[in-house]
Amino acid sequence: MKALKHPAAQIGIAAVAGIVFGLLVGEWSANLKFVGDLFIRLIQMAIVPLVMSSVIVATGSIAGRGTGKLALRTFGWMIGFSILAALLAWGLSVLFQPGLGMVFGGEVDPALEESAGQATGWQDTILGFVSTNIFGAMSTATMVPIIVFSLIFGAALNSYASRTGNTLVLSFFDQLQQIVLTMIRLVMHVAPIGVFALLAALTGDVGFAVVTSALSYLGTTALGVVILTAVFVLVVTLRTGLNPARLPAKLAEQTAIAVTTTSSAVTFPTVLKNTVEKVGVSQRVANFTLSVGLTMGSYGAVLNYMIVVMFLAQSGGVELDPGQIVLGMGLAILLNMGTITVPGGFPVVAMFLGTTLGLPLEAVGLLIAVDWFTGILRTFLNVNGDTMVAMLVAKSSDEIDRDVYNGAKAVSAEAVAPGEHAKQFALADQAD
Repeated sequence: MKALKHPAAQIGIAAVAGIVFGLLVGEWSANLKFVGDLFIRLIQMAIVPLVMSSVIVATGSIAGRGTGKLALRTFGWMIGFSILAALLAWGLSVLFQPGLGMVFGGEVDPALEESAGQATGWQDTILGFVSTNIFGAMSTATMVPIIVFSLIFGAALNSYASRTGNTLVLSFFDQLQQIVLTMIRLVMHVAPIGVFALLAALTGDVGFAVVTSALSYLGTTALGVVILTAVFVLVVTLRTGLNPARLPAKLAEQTAIAVTTTSSAVTFPTVLKNTVEKVGVSQRVANFTLSVGLTMGSYGAVLNYMIVVMFLAQSGGVELDPGQIVLGMGLAILLNMGTITVPGGFPVVAMFLGTTLGLPLEAVGLLIAVDWFTGILRTFLNVNGDTMVAMLVAKSSDEIDRDVYNGAKAVSAEAVAPGEHAKQFALADQAD
């Protein structure tokens, strides 16, 4: 019975009940749509203040986190694999069309059509990144200009705070972020009701395609994780010359923790210990690279979020132009770069992406319902990807001990001080 109190279990039960109800009742279940729409709007109303405060706090509090070749190599590998994850997600989504069977008969929310805007060329698209009236952009939830403003404001705030030592404004936005997060946590208490209503209405409209689309979405994400993991292993093997057959056993412990907890933060001490003691990466490289990886190394999240963008577009019959696809990839990457962090969990991220790109949100309930499964896949790739990036960084500076990797030598890793990583742990769990 204790398991039934877990939010993911409650949402899962509500999702199944909603699908069954929609299949049995049929078109009448469309009368429940307003309940689901109300749930979506409760989250949407928090997105603008949440994104603004999160970006301002992230950029306003940036301090030197490492310089020189170590940082350059770490960031280079992480950004490179994140771009690869976004491209792979787009390619698989085009190939398998996971949202195609979900096309519904309803219209796009007028508020989303307004926020999407109409650009006639690349010049207009770029001009649209900057608003002449930030309050106007906030009123229509036009997210890209809001992000640009918040980045510039945060950078200016960072400079001001560094110069004067006055962090009052930064503290204000930090507290605003925490308050909005509390709002979202309150809203998520009614998530099972909202998901039930969304899926009941959606199933009544499109029928059994809801189930097949959910399986297609999960399958596309799983295939992406398998391919990207194989690419990680291939690159590590080619760069380091180490025997890849030894790698699964070295990653087994952290993998087990990752998939059972779906938390990079909980898994971090084990990852750090194994990366030093089993893989042979130096303590110096492991400390820096894995700490940065908590917020920047969310390759599974980048993959999943880009698939979400394509799924929502396909489910609503929306044809994304090249600019929107690139923007979707950019947002999926930036959401996990530690610069644009949207806390609050998957529902907020999905609605943020959908709102920014002007996509219909009718299918969001289905994505929320199966997010526990995608969370397992995201965390698996996030955690093991960080270890393999640490191996690549260590190889460049000859700080990977082959004797340790081959089991001919034993070393001990330093203990993790949880307090030093508290903020990064929180951000990592949001990506998972």
